[in-house]
Amino acid sequence: MTTLADPVPGGRPGDVQRATALAAELTGRGVHGIVLAYVDTAGIGRVKTVPAARLAAAAAWGVGMSPVFDTFLANDSIVTTDVLGSPDGDLRLYPDLDHLAVLAGQPGWAWAPVDRITQEGERHPGCARTFLRRMVTDAAERHGIAFRAAVETEWAVGLDPAPDGEFVPAVSGPAYGAIRQVELSEYTADLLAACAVQGIDVEQLHPEYAAGQFELSVGALDPVAAADRSVLVRQTIRAVAQRHGLRVSFAPTVSAEGVGNGGHLHLSAWRDGVNLHAGGPGRYGMTAEAESFAAGILAHLPALTAVTAPSPASYLRLKPSRWAGVFTVWGRETREAAVRVVTGTAGHQRQSANLEVKPVDLAANPYLALGCVIAAGLDGVTSAAALPEEITGDPARFAAEEAAARGVRRLPVSLPEAVAEFRTDEVLRAALGPVLADAVTAVRLGEAAAVDGLDDARVAAAYRWKY
Repeated sequence: MTTLADPVPGGRPGDVQRATALAAELTGRGVHGIVLAYVDTAGIGRVKTVPAARLAAAAAWGVGMSPVFDTFLANDSIVTTDVLGSPDGDLRLYPDLDHLAVLAGQPGWAWAPVDRITQEGERHPGCARTFLRRMVTDAAERHGIAFRAAVETEWAVGLDPAPDGEFVPAVSGPAYGAIRQVELSEYTADLLAACAVQGIDVEQLHPEYAAGQFELSVGALDPVAAADRSVLVRQTIRAVAQRHGLRVSFAPTVSAEGVGNGGHLHLSAWRDGVNLHAGGPGRYGMTAEAESFAAGILAHLPALTAVTAPSPASYLRLKPSRWAGVFTVWGRETREAAVRVVTGTAGHQRQSANLEVKPVDLAANPYLALGCVIAAGLDGVTSAAALPEEITGDPARFAAEEAAARGVRRLPVSLPEAVAEFRTDEVLRAALGPVLADAVTAVRLGEAAAVDGLDDARVAAAYRWKY
């Protein structure tokens, strides 16, 4: 269960006492430090750490960090908005004790996600985790809807070291092949063991399509916990790989050619414990609200890409006919559709039916991505939006005239184009609030400017080891 109450100076009721007991327990287990983790607007994981003995103090009074990181780029340069990007001010990082995990891949360390508040005790308007918590709370209060979500993790495994920052795949063999599984069996077995110790519910782990690529899928949780888990999964994958002399990349494109790394979102809406994506009178068992929720996501997808595909390298991945979902279409189990309806196996639909949103990669801040997808879907529910016709097969086959007639629209082909769509989307901007929405715009334009004039290979290289 995710803590939904905002942190307060002095600690939420019971937090300090709980943190004191946890610190003693952790010290007894040989844990010396706590990683306090959050994700910035550019999608980079940022941390501060405290000794285990300081956990109670962190739960009471937080840990300081500058708000300037809300406008950091992936290369650590800084852009500004009218509110963010200056050297002034301070924020307090408060650990969520419900999601503290001892890191099996990093002996001596534990990990916890944080919420950020101002020194005056107010919500920080640039905190992505707080934004997602607010979206979840508002959905419950205004619509009586709860969500279950999961983030897929794809990554490329390379040899470490490699010359000049290059990527040298650590495995050979065909896509999805047994050869890859055998060649990295010790690494992947240790990864599964670490996930189990940390309480990460792994559903699948397998070789993927691109060179050196693997995918890990996890069980669904409430959206905030799902975003937390996505961050923890990547921390774990990286730490275990390092112990095996390997290097991993979650970048959207590790090399300019071929298929990149995705971070597909799975999301289902529930009311009173009932899955709205199963057992209804609509297509494939969807209820009317589930259809409208999917329609809302489709309608906002061009603007959503500024959040779900936030790097210049994202647009090297978002190519037609690569299962990346680059057209505004939906379909049942259609892997070229941007919104894939997953009905689940007969007899298990009510538990497993969900939507998969495909034009998402792991450069995306998972809290922003899930929060904005929820905002888009709820806009469809509010307006009772009609879900358009289903598209099967590859939408790239349509000529321009037929595509227009069917409402099949190509998603933005560059980050500046995605930003232009985002700037005109009042629903997403209102959901984020002006401070966070302006930070998204400034950071995305800063990323685009940072690689202006570079060819595809140099763009891929610029972000290869950033995520």
